[in-house]
Amino acid sequence: MNVRHHVSDALLSAYATGDLAEGWSLAVATHLALCPACRSRLRGFEMIAGDLLEALPEASDDMSTSWTELTQRLAVQVDAIAPMALEPAPASVPDVPVLPEPLRSYVGADAPALKWKPLGRGAYQVPIPTGDGVTSVRLLRIPAGRPVPEHSHGGRELTLVLAGNFSDDQGRFSRGDIEEADEELQHQPIAGAGEDCICLAVTDAPLRFKSRFLRLIQPVLGI
Repeated sequence: MNVRHHVSDALLSAYATGDLAEGWSLAVATHLALCPACRSRLRGFEMIAGDLLEALPEASDDMSTSWTELTQRLAVQVDAIAPMALEPAPASVPDVPVLPEPLRSYVGADAPALKWKPLGRGAYQVPIPTGDGVTSVRLLRIPAGRPVPEHSHGGRELTLVLAGNFSDDQGRFSRGDIEEADEELQHQPIAGAGEDCICLAVTDAPLRFKSRFLRLIQPVLGI
């Protein structure tokens, strides 16, 4: 697996210092499980963050507790996930889970065992509850060769490919690749042929569909 689209410096540095909401942290942690290059970058950010923390006054008990709870919730131990992801096999190999940790623990099973909810036109989703009150997190399964309805964004969107691939104006995204979108991007991702595209999608605002019909039923779809 050759990851070509990586998490941004801004997100990775915020992740290293514990400044990301739970949904964003889950996406970054899952990308890290699939991307040795970003794990290496993370170590650099953690060293910088550690130096900064040592220069600060002693943290309060509340701050210390929050940091402990976050790290336990995400189970982001780089040394623990590195052996699993250094030489990952393709997602189509049955012995290799589609969903790496920590994502697989969040949803309680690998992708084939989940209860997928229909979105229409052959697409499915699995909403993933979080407690941050900020992000909306879901797994999406888009049929091979089919497009996602054209849309823009009311805020930030992270899309991490876990199986298959999709393409849009920003390029081609395969397993491990992550796309970061904002209000300026309007696109229509298309799943690649031959295999359904499974993605982890995290947003902090509803999508802005170009189709009037989709805008009308959007509250029902929950996206």
